[in-house]
Amino acid sequence: MNIYDELKWRGLINQVSDEDKVREYLSKPGATMYCGFDPTAESLHVGNLVPLLCLVRMKRAGHNPLYLMGGATGRIGDPSGKDKERELSDADLLDERLELIKRQVRRFVERNTGALPDIVNNYDWTKDMTAIELLRDVGKHFTVNWMLQKESVKGRIGREESGISYTEFSYMILQSYDFYHLYKNHDCRLQIGGGDQWGNITAGCEFIRRRCAHEGEQGEAFALTFPLITTASGKKFGKSEGNAVYLNADLTSAYAFYQFFINTDDADVIKFLKLFTFLMPDEIAELEKQVAEAPHLRVAQKRLAEEVTTMIHGKHELERVLAATEALFGKGDLKAIDTANLRSALESAPSRRYAPGDLPDLPQMLVDLDMVKSKGQARKDIQGGGVYINGERLEDGRALADSDFIGGELLVIRKGKKNYALITRG
Repeated sequence: MNIYDELKWRGLINQVSDEDKVREYLSKPGATMYCGFDPTAESLHVGNLVPLLCLVRMKRAGHNPLYLMGGATGRIGDPSGKDKERELSDADLLDERLELIKRQVRRFVERNTGALPDIVNNYDWTKDMTAIELLRDVGKHFTVNWMLQKESVKGRIGREESGISYTEFSYMILQSYDFYHLYKNHDCRLQIGGGDQWGNITAGCEFIRRRCAHEGEQGEAFALTFPLITTASGKKFGKSEGNAVYLNADLTSAYAFYQFFINTDDADVIKFLKLFTFLMPDEIAELEKQVAEAPHLRVAQKRLAEEVTTMIHGKHELERVLAATEALFGKGDLKAIDTANLRSALESAPSRRYAPGDLPDLPQMLVDLDMVKSKGQARKDIQGGGVYINGERLEDGRALADSDFIGGELLVIRKGKKNYALITRG
């Protein structure tokens, strides 16, 4: 299957400048394409998975994807999809974010292709360009009339309270120059990105045509965008209770990441399997059958969560997540679970923090956690064998010790079968 046709089957084609030519361009191994990632945060999030995965799919199909880091464009701010001006970030902070994202991309690509990614940084070819060169050699090929028709600009021009600065208005000129630079130096003829990037990407295609014509050459490049990913309910994909789901485990634990995908609605799971995994049509068709016949087993959701967690965090981290799930809801050993996954798994459970040396007795803890009404009731529950510490029934009369704290910092209390609480100290 031509990789273009696979992307189409997966529902990943939103707009394309010339479908026949793009399919032809991708028909033989060795084609070059790129997607840009601006360092607007210290980590990429699940919304970035679509372009990241698309570049990896291209690599696995024998092509040469480029991962462009926006060291220059990140200093400007992309107006696409924004209803007000971005706050300009400190240059040192941007550089720190860029290095973090580069490492993230490198791990992701190496894990899923076995090869290191080809990463480029647009700051390298713009930092020495003068204002005169930008205006004369790049800006001369753009008309303001034409730029005003782009959605990223039109959406802001009509907003009197915010408008658009000349800085953000010029973003598409910088992005277009990136495309031209990669076209000339890497023989890159295809740029991919989200649907909100259509105006910027097609501006680059047109700039390549005009600039090459000015140089006495014939230049042609192509644009391809992905659709905005939404759930069946119309909610924008990638938000979990209002918070972005990050690819960095320090910001979104592997357990929370796994849970985000395992909680996928039946109406969305087959769509997401196509978008976010490498599973092929026959495998997905079988999972679709299982969703229809036994949705309560959530086989498709488990496969989706396992595939994507492995893709981002690795097989070892998936095993730790599954072990944490088994320990909490099955018969595994809670003490063998890392504290980050435990914290994430019990995020919604009652919790209390006590200072070192200020640890009360267990009955008082149960009262503090609102698990019982009184210390007398707590003692009765403990004597009756209904209280568990780190998954083990508490022996009557045993006092808590430092060794009970997992990793020296967490204590998991369970009362009955399902009532969990978390004690931390520090």
